Amino acid sequence: MRPSLPVLATILATLAGWLIAAPASAQTAPIPMRIGVIPVIGASPIFVANGEGWLKEAGLAPSFTTFESGPNMIQALASGTIDVYVAGVAPLAVARTKNIDVRVVAATAVEEMVFVAGPKLAPYFADGADKAEAFAQFKAKEGRSARLATQPLGSVPNTTLQHWLWQVAKADKANAEVVPMGIDATQQAMLAGAVDGASIREPALTIVQGRNPGIKLIATGAEMFPDQPGTVVAVYGAYADRNPAAVEALVRSLILANDMLKTDPARAATHVLAALGKGIIDAATMQKAITSPAAKFTVDPRAIVAATRAMQAYQVSIGALEKDVPLDGLFDSRYYEKAIAR
Repeated sequence: MRPSLPVLATILATLAGWLIAAPASAQTAPIPMRIGVIPVIGASPIFVANGEGWLKEAGLAPSFTTFESGPNMIQALASGTIDVYVAGVAPLAVARTKNIDVRVVAATAVEEMVFVAGPKLAPYFADGADKAEAFAQFKAKEGRSARLATQPLGSVPNTTLQHWLWQVAKADKANAEVVPMGIDATQQAMLAGAVDGASIREPALTIVQGRNPGIKLIATGAEMFPDQPGTVVAVYGAYADRNPAAVEALVRSLILANDMLKTDPARAATHVLAALGKGIIDAATMQKAITSPAAKFTVDPRAIVAATRAMQAYQVSIGALEKDVPLDGLFDSRYYEKAIAR
């Protein structure tokens, strides 16, 4: 599906202005940009920017490597294997305490994690029932606490789930058991009925609800942890210092991609599908995933600074972090500010 004429005109006009200011020219060799990425919906802007060819048009030569976790990607940054990190913000502040100079230049998504309940647990939340009472009634009837899947302690999914359970829903800890497991395992456990609920993100939300309509969305990301920081784009400091124009071009392309995700999700979905689908889901399902309540895209890195600090403080309170890690120097909004000023 092609964008409407007004949308296309807007995109092309923006792109034209961007290309005029691009760091490369016909006489300049493309600037290599090695990008590490975790394949989740939150990384959609980078997939759209690459799929539309905007990175190459700006004089960049992008290459992609897929990782399973942020910590593994941090090691790749430190070893000089990649230049750009597209994953969760949580490991980055810790990396800086280990003298790894990495700087967040853009956000991509916030409030990615949501809570879903399986067919046994979901009815207890019907008609706006009190959340703590729902867990209590489930235990009274089933004779056990609700088993809730999420990722390991210290991760954003685990942190947001615990925050929602104990601070928002104010559930009794005797009525809910947090079960750590991998991302894929969480999705499979929900579909198999091995757990009663889970904190998940897109496209898992769309997939599990499509396969089992009895799985219900109980809490959005905003309800679980307002402005919860999700996927970000960070650049290795030495690379940014050598190639400031390339980093600015990257951020401008993410702004264009963010606009397309909101104004023409059908077209954007084709690029996300190419990166994530791998024959597992179709284009319609992917479009539904990027327009769902669990897909909230933003590029402004300034929008997540306060929430990152708040989440870190909560992680300390639950023992996921030993102490607060200074955020000084982690966020570098100069590239974003230059991009939007053009």
